[in-house]
Amino acid sequence: MKFLIIRLSSIGDIVLTTPVIRCLKQQVTGAEVHFLTKETFRGILADNPYIDRVITLGNDWDKMIGILVAEQYDHIIDLHHNLRTLRIKRAMNKVPADSFSKLNLRKWLLTALKINTLPRLHIVDRYLETVKKFGVVNDGAGLDYFIPEKDRVSPEDLPTSHQMGYIGLVIGAALNTKKLPVVRLRELCLLINYPIVLLGGPEDMADAVAIAAADPVRVYNACGKFRLNESADIVRNARLIITHDTGLMHIGAAFKKNMISIWGNTVPAFGMDAYYGAAVSADTRAEVQGLWCRPCSKIGYAKCPLGHFKCMQQQDVRMIAAAAIQKVTADQK
Repeated sequence: MKFLIIRLSSIGDIVLTTPVIRCLKQQVTGAEVHFLTKETFRGILADNPYIDRVITLGNDWDKMIGILVAEQYDHIIDLHHNLRTLRIKRAMNKVPADSFSKLNLRKWLLTALKINTLPRLHIVDRYLETVKKFGVVNDGAGLDYFIPEKDRVSPEDLPTSHQMGYIGLVIGAALNTKKLPVVRLRELCLLINYPIVLLGGPEDMADAVAIAAADPVRVYNACGKFRLNESADIVRNARLIITHDTGLMHIGAAFKKNMISIWGNTVPAFGMDAYYGAAVSADTRAEVQGLWCRPCSKIGYAKCPLGHFKCMQQQDVRMIAAAAIQKVTADQK
């Protein structure tokens, strides 16, 4: 059978689809798996051995639909489920399709009324429900992330002080309410007596400069200096990852890394926390408990809607730092 999996964005969401890709390819005899995503995210999937073809959503809609129709798919697995993917499925109306439920009403109940009716089920398991009819089951192997050799980061690409081991600190996130303020990140770096590599994109460079200034020798600013796959390789080689609820958290989970995840306006109850499959979770969560306003959004905001930003301002960075040192020390034994 020839399958088309659709997930257009973003980094973490695409990484979370990888168990579906692998299980479908390995468990359905003769399965041919294609994946449709945005061009920006092609690199996440380009070296995945379980994908036969990556097709990208381009500016020429008719050309893209023509390519998809010509492939003569047997089934579409829509793991994005929005208006754009609905339009794609309608253009291919003779191809049967399954879509995962986003549970948007239940998420609204949790964010607006603080009524939690969400299933205790990770989004990976909900993704896998879309291929259950083909006899596909969760193999427990967790997430995948494949880094091509050209994107491997050699030790010499990092400062000498960091070549014997470092903690990766992911300072970015899609929206500000998912990020510790710069002053708290600086405080955290000062509390951790261990080499730190700051990870993020070009949009995080200004914050990274301010954070690294706390200790320019021990804190290395890698934000914007490495492409995504290179940053993923830095994650892969780190002794520990400290991260917000963002794409590199899921990449860290794919490599089964020891992690500390820091949660602000979003909550693990949404089912998108670090996923290790059948392996024992190596993620320690940092959350401010007891806030009536949390979660305030399933995604996030540019700034706290109430102005106080307690979900991040009140994070116990001393506890985070202590947990980081404890994890690194235990890993070295």
